[in-house]
Amino acid sequence: MVSVPHLVQYQGSKRNLAQRILRFCPSSVPRLVEPFAGTAAMSVAAAMQRRSGQFWLNDLNSPLIELLKLVIYHPQELADSYADLWSQQEFDSMSHYFGVRRQFNESQDPKLFLYLLARCVKGAVRYNSQGEFNQSPDKRRRGTRPETMRKNIEGVSRLLRGHCELTAWDYREVLEGVSPGDLLYLDPPYQGVCGRGDSRYLSGIEFHEFVLALERLNQRGIAFILSYDGQRGETRFGQALPKSLGLQHITLTAGRSSQATLLGRDEVTIESLYLSPSLCKQHPIDIPNETREPRQLTLW
Repeated sequence: MVSVPHLVQYQGSKRNLAQRILRFCPSSVPRLVEPFAGTAAMSVAAAMQRRSGQFWLNDLNSPLIELLKLVIYHPQELADSYADLWSQQEFDSMSHYFGVRRQFNESQDPKLFLYLLARCVKGAVRYNSQGEFNQSPDKRRRGTRPETMRKNIEGVSRLLRGHCELTAWDYREVLEGVSPGDLLYLDPPYQGVCGRGDSRYLSGIEFHEFVLALERLNQRGIAFILSYDGQRGETRFGQALPKSLGLQHITLTAGRSSQATLLGRDEVTIESLYLSPSLCKQHPIDIPNETREPRQLTLW
């Protein structure tokens, strides 16, 4: 089986669930739109399966979008830059990382951002109150080796080059720009909605505004898949979505929680998936009825 290329181990990425999520998609759609694209794991997987020939990748984090542009349209230049940065950490990797982080916060250079993402703790993006990237380096590793990074960059570029629109807009602008026939995959920050002060993101989204946006999509007959809330052990995340949205709820077992393992706990992560009424009408599938207990709905 050919592996799907991926840029970095980006926290919150649905890379490991992408193949299973795509089972709920039509076999072919004119355009797949990701308003919260991250590292575009879903679009890469969909391109690999040839489910769509056009993609709209959007993320409010503009250096991340600029990085994706380099990945797609200037893969060799980016891979060369990464190899150079990676090799410079040989003698004092910690000081080198902090130096690159300082340069990135001053310049917002996406080439520097790639090195930080590959080397930071758990691939987790963190920002301070001034909007500066402040995640620490992982002391146990030195980041993806250059030859592996080059292979992945080239793989993503081959799949998406010439097929993408890339923007760094507010998600609501993207939702207003979609058309009937598009399929949206929505993966808002932190399994649903986080506050605007959450250090993991440059900006959160407000719950009531998000619900209104989903209602508007339903009114327009736009098909969408939403990764929203979930559960780790006995802890649940995300405010419940209104029943009035008419979304079909599915739960996916994502495996053992790495965060809980670090804390000495054996907990399984369960993530929720919601299918819009328009999608269910276009692409009927046999799904168990929604229940209050996600474990009873797990399909895998």
